[in-house]
Amino acid sequence: MRHYYGADAIRHAEAPLLASLPDGALMRRAAFGLAGVITAELRSRTGGVAGRHVCAVVGSGDNGGDALWAATFLRRRGVSASAVVLNPERVHRGSLAAFTRSGGQLVQSVPPTTDLVVDGVVGISASGPLRPDAEAVFAAVDDAGIPVVSVDLPSGVDVHTGAADGPHVRAALTVTFGGRKPVHALGECGRVVLVDIGLDLPDGDLVSLEAADVAARWPVPGPHDDKYTQGVTGVLAGSSTYPGAAILCTGAAVAATSGMVRYAGTADAEVVSHWPEVIATSSAEDAGRVQAWVVGPGIGTDDAGEGALRFALGTDLPVVVDADALTVLSSHPDMLHGRTAPTVLTPHAGEFARLAGHPPGDDRVTATRALADRFGATVLLKGNVTVVAEPGSGPVYLNPAGQSWAATAGSGDVLSGVIGSLLAAGLPGGEAAAMAAFVHARAAGLSAESPGPRPAPTSASGILAHIRSSIANLQ
Repeated sequence: MRHYYGADAIRHAEAPLLASLPDGALMRRAAFGLAGVITAELRSRTGGVAGRHVCAVVGSGDNGGDALWAATFLRRRGVSASAVVLNPERVHRGSLAAFTRSGGQLVQSVPPTTDLVVDGVVGISASGPLRPDAEAVFAAVDDAGIPVVSVDLPSGVDVHTGAADGPHVRAALTVTFGGRKPVHALGECGRVVLVDIGLDLPDGDLVSLEAADVAARWPVPGPHDDKYTQGVTGVLAGSSTYPGAAILCTGAAVAATSGMVRYAGTADAEVVSHWPEVIATSSAEDAGRVQAWVVGPGIGTDDAGEGALRFALGTDLPVVVDADALTVLSSHPDMLHGRTAPTVLTPHAGEFARLAGHPPGDDRVTATRALADRFGATVLLKGNVTVVAEPGSGPVYLNPAGQSWAATAGSGDVLSGVIGSLLAAGLPGGEAAAMAAFVHARAAGLSAESPGPRPAPTSASGILAHIRSSIANLQ
């Protein structure tokens, strides 16, 4: 599991080391790790290190010092190095002196022969876009196509939200120290490498699951399990207008569980023709034993859709509320009053705005937390980085997809079916939603990559077809 830390937590963890080490030792430790990562990057891009050229773009904070010390260490490995110092009056003096003693050259602009640029303009305490002098430097770097390695975070990108509201650095690689920061999941940082500098950090409340975490938690039937004890997922989805939503949602629940799936709705014939293992009926009241409900995809927002949602939320079972049911809920939030069973809301940005009365904005973590507290429900905010928050002070899960192949019609119907199957198996709402988002993103990536040598557009049906293999290959 990956944990993400704000600037205050990092500074607090650094304090004992700064007090116990000689002056500047922690900076040199970080810079030595940075130089090692840059060395590996040079080798992978150019095939060698000696004779290559690196240019550091240096601001006034410690990140500028990190960049200059890293360039100094690279000089000892035969790398030619230069530096653009944006504010000579506030540059880190010790690192600048070491850099010039090593033979590093101070320049006014990045040389066109540069192999890599090191972004050491601002650190994790900064905010706002690049200032005009830095903007001009990196505009020229972009035009020249020179790859950038950022120190801690791409300058101009917000460390807490990952938002970039103006000119900012576009990094191919970001090297950070001690612990990951929210920007490394929420923002565009390129590849992220974490360098251990000896910080003692506690577990944070902002986390993301890795494959091994999901594999360890995914329900596996034991020797005494049967189809009922593994969880029975009920699906209230689809209509005569949108039967495909029922097929996708129900099929995803089938793919994600070894227990049983029951479908209730007007698309019962279509569902069974696609998934003969599903127990289907036209009435929720006649569905039989169910351990969690998924309600919303394609049901419409008329009286029938409202009735389906009232039925599901009126039970004492876990419920996933998705798609049309979210629109209904935005007009009738009282449906959740007094509900104690787990409830998972799965809005995209537009549905979030209907529920909250405003769009999520740049700070998607805070917005998701607030909506979870307001409704007393787990909220999964869809996006390239999915954010999952439970009411109260529990962890917030981030799931960076790494690609946007899941941004296709019907994809959310598949996701809700997977979440429902995990709730039926007894997993808590936040964990079920985060695990489902992880597998769903993996399935989207696999679908886009199969079977040719390059990714190609996929569909919700394609994503559904890769749910089982995404689960099977977790490790």
